[in-house]
Amino acid sequence: MDHKYYAICISRTCGSGGTEIGKMLAEQLNIDVYDRKLLRLASDDSGISEEIFARADQDVKKTLLYKVSRDVYRGEIIPPESGNFLSDRNLFEYQAKVLKELLNRESFVVLGRAADVVLKKHPNAVSIFLSASPEACFKREKELLQSDDLAVNRRIDSINRYRSQYYKYHTGKKWKNPENYDLCLNTEALGYQGCVDFICDYVEKRLGREIR
Repeated sequence: MDHKYYAICISRTCGSGGTEIGKMLAEQLNIDVYDRKLLRLASDDSGISEEIFARADQDVKKTLLYKVSRDVYRGEIIPPESGNFLSDRNLFEYQAKVLKELLNRESFVVLGRAADVVLKKHPNAVSIFLSASPEACFKREKELLQSDDLAVNRRIDSINRYRSQYYKYHTGKKWKNPENYDLCLNTEALGYQGCVDFICDYVEKRLGREIR
């Protein structure tokens, strides 16, 4: 099969600038970037209210669910008549379904959502992990939040813990394990534009064609 489209799946630590780099990539490549917007697409596909998807995202952040159980992604949609139709697992499955279908009709950048695992079997899906030193992450978040040091550190720890637990819960894998990704880049060392250029070069080599 001739795979025309590609996906760049970005996982990132808080403060590393991964969200900004994802947006820069999308703009440079003239493709869309999906994060929370994926919730709306999953809502349209499933008929489940977008508010329910959003609420599920928020609710799991407030619980210890990911620490005590696991519901690894298997690609199976639960039918509406099931009592588990609105479960965390099924809401994730719909997001995964949308991502796979998107890749049949467009190229895109996706932030988080364990997209690297969801799209792992697609030859044109490239997985990236972006991080930076604790000092660099703190400095960036401090500038964004304009808050005291304790609040900044709490935010960084909270977001990284949530992303790690979300990834483990849905994939059974460790979030920061480099074996999960095609590329692991230090955004502090390369700079944001340097990361964008490096990723574009890599994707072009993978695809065997120009994308810029």
